[in-house]
Amino acid sequence: MAASRRRARLTAVAAAVATVALTAGLTTGCDAVGKAMDCVQTADSIADSVTDLQQAVENAANDPTQADASLDAIQKNLDRIGDKTDDADLNKAVDDLNKAVANVRTSLKNGDNTPDVSPVTDAAGELTKVCTS
Repeated sequence: MAASRRRARLTAVAAAVATVALTAGLTTGCDAVGKAMDCVQTADSIADSVTDLQQAVENAANDPTQADASLDAIQKNLDRIGDKTDDADLNKAVDDLNKAVANVRTSLKNGDNTPDVSPVTDAAGELTKVCTS
């Protein structure tokens, strides 16, 4: 249940960002809209991956490779958003999420089948907030 509430919240934030981005485009030009939309789309993809990661960790005993696949998806999206921005706040949010992902990877490699993914969730939420500001 908590994952679906968190997903609904992140989806609502993404919709708000899209509205702001479109409005901003009327006054700042297409380039700003494109960057904002990229941020929203990537944040939404990351939210999906974080939800997948949470489920994978819950089911780690059945298939430990799911967590790695979810971490890979988050990393791919972080690389995509990190390459497209020079915004300091967004870069910090990306760096924080990268660190959280690395910590979960380390925990999994060290044999922890149920690592704490709350830092990943928190960092993904912060990334979403940055995309909406």
